Amino acid sequence: MEYGKTLMHDAITIRWIVSIHYFEYARDYVYAGERHDFWEFLHVDKGEVEVMAGETCYHLQEGDIIFHKPDEFHNVWANGRVAPNLVVMSFECKSPAMKIFEKKILRLGDTERDLLVRILQEARSAFLSPLDVTELYQLDPNPEASFGAEQIIRQSLEQMLILLIRRGRGETSPIRTTSSVKERSDNRIVLDAIQFMEDNVKRKLTFAEICGHTLQSGSALKVLFRRHVGCGVMAYANRLKIDVVKRMIRESGLNFSDISETMGYSSVHYFSRQFKKAADMTPSQYARSAKSRL
Repeated sequence: MEYGKTLMHDAITIRWIVSIHYFEYARDYVYAGERHDFWEFLHVDKGEVEVMAGETCYHLQEGDIIFHKPDEFHNVWANGRVAPNLVVMSFECKSPAMKIFEKKILRLGDTERDLLVRILQEARSAFLSPLDVTELYQLDPNPEASFGAEQIIRQSLEQMLILLIRRGRGETSPIRTTSSVKERSDNRIVLDAIQFMEDNVKRKLTFAEICGHTLQSGSALKVLFRRHVGCGVMAYANRLKIDVVKRMIRESGLNFSDISETMGYSSVHYFSRQFKKAADMTPSQYARSAKSRL
């Protein structure tokens, strides 16, 4: 008798992992935000956080998970009361079923949490990269990793996504969100300010310019920004600028004088002071640190 073979079809396929993190943040932590061309999820292991995803703000509690689709702007901040522990993982997935995760907050069940714990356990074996470094641009494989560690990470992630999609398809309750109609309008104002800062990151922006662009008074914009982003307007603008500076130090090959001029600083000395204030190290120290990670 001749036996037939059954081709096993993949509902979710993960081939590329970008980052795996476990963060223990202070209660006043603020992450300025980013967008990228791959998926990312954030799971609240302990505590609670506020998250902006696109034009909507969400309040996440312990056990919640949110997914950011490719090219969606997102940031996160602690609420000043509770210090959160977060699992953040980014990956590439082209499966159409991923669309179910857009604009949703889900809660992990015991099985999904066990899979997430397994991912973290295997990541500590598979990679030399520490899981608590925010600016991690490439995972460093461990030549002495446990056999099959990377495959277990991939399979555990795929299984977790499949189980969440099954639950999501049967979900009848409305999406939980902290966003009222007025809050969505406020979000658009904040996002408009952020986009203006990003578009003009190489200029010396003033607070008055940002207020004028958003058609808001200084006091109103300060309140909105503090509520939705968790920091001041100019503090956010400075973080954006320093993030670009860091990329230039790592990638451009320009000297500090050229970087200072390109980024609109009045002098290289002022540039150095601002960088040290934001990064807690001098540009030279950062350059040496960046090179050591390559």
